[in-house]
Amino acid sequence: MPSNRIDDNGVILRDARTRYTTGQREENGAHGAFDAELRRTSRTPRSETSVTRAAAPADVAQLLGVNGDVVVRSREMFDGDRVIQLVTTYIPVDVAEAAGIEQVDTGVGGIISRMKEAGFDQGDTAVEDVELRPATSEESTRLNLPEGADVLTINHVGTANGRVVEVTQHVLARGWKLRYAAPLA
Repeated sequence: MPSNRIDDNGVILRDARTRYTTGQREENGAHGAFDAELRRTSRTPRSETSVTRAAAPADVAQLLGVNGDVVVRSREMFDGDRVIQLVTTYIPVDVAEAAGIEQVDTGVGGIISRMKEAGFDQGDTAVEDVELRPATSEESTRLNLPEGADVLTINHVGTANGRVVEVTQHVLARGWKLRYAAPLA
C-alpha cells in the first residue's frame, strides 16, 4: 500500500509511519517529506522558504536546550498555487552549521538527510503532538481560511544521540488526513 496518496475526496494522506524514512524523503530526488508526498500523489509541491537566526519561543528554546539564537527555517508550502501548510523549524546553530542547512535549498532529502550526514541521525523515532485549535489571524490570511477557522497543528521533535536537534511546527490547512501507528503490546 502506498504510504501517501490522495483519496477520492482529494485529501492528502500524511503517513507519519513512513514519511521521515530516507527512502520516502529522497524518493525520485525529492527535497524532503512534503515534496515527496505531494509528488507521489501527482500534485505540484512548491515551498517558499526563509532562513534566519533568531531567538526561539521559550518552550522551543527549552526543548532545544539553548539560551541564544537558533536557526529558523520558515516555509509556506504549496500545492500548485494554494498554500496548504505553514512550517517553522528551529535548529540549534551548531547543528545547522555542521549540517550545512542555513541555505534555502537543502538538497535531496531535506534537512533530516543533511543532519544524518553530519552525524545527527534522528534514528527510528520522532515525537509529534497534534492539536486542533483556532487559526491565528495571520494563519487564516496565509492559508485563505475564514477568521477563527480550526487548523491542525503538529509539533514535531527530532532527537539525535539523546539531544533534541529540531523542533518543527506544522500548521495544516484543509485537505489533510493524518495516519499514525502505535504498538499494542
